[in-house]
Amino acid sequence: MSRNHQLSIVGLGGTLRAASSTESALRHALDAAATHGAHTELFDGSVLARLPMYDPDAPRGADARRLVAALRTADGVIIASPGYHGSVSGLVKNALDYVEDLREDSNPYLTGRAVGCVTTAYGWQAAVTTLQTLRSIVHALRGWPTPLGAAINSATSRIAYGDRLDDHIEFQLQTVGREVCMLSGMMDENRAALVTNRPS
Repeated sequence: MSRNHQLSIVGLGGTLRAASSTESALRHALDAAATHGAHTELFDGSVLARLPMYDPDAPRGADARRLVAALRTADGVIIASPGYHGSVSGLVKNALDYVEDLREDSNPYLTGRAVGCVTTAYGWQAAVTTLQTLRSIVHALRGWPTPLGAAINSATSRIAYGDRLDDHIEFQLQTVGREVCMLSGMMDENRAALVTNRPS
């Protein structure tokens, strides 16, 4: 597969707890993308916590400007959320609301970007429903969810970045990272055709 440039993959997610299972899973998926040649950038829970509640009319602080700029130039995105009461956390949802700042771009929102979705929860029900919700949000933002999304049950498999993963979790996270790169590379080769024709 030929590329005109090194792929840029943005990771977004985590929780307010440092080194959480969600952040660890996100880091593993980004590492997988990096092994396929991508440049990666992480916006973890500590960064997302500094974002004000999204207000379309408010001035943007440095963290919000950096996030929006990274998403604007990203070829792909990996989003990781804990399952809080069966859905995406407020921290992650608020960060995703800032994608609205890309609405006037030639590729608005997440158009033309592959998006990997990762969720963790203490039980399968929340892990799966949160993954479904996250994929629906990505569709609403015009992104392309990867065929495989990773749903991780923290009750049976604890994740700490740097520790060895269970085989089935390693497979999921490596596949998410690989598929984001694969789809991003395909889209990169067809970028002109993916530009949205917008009425003047």
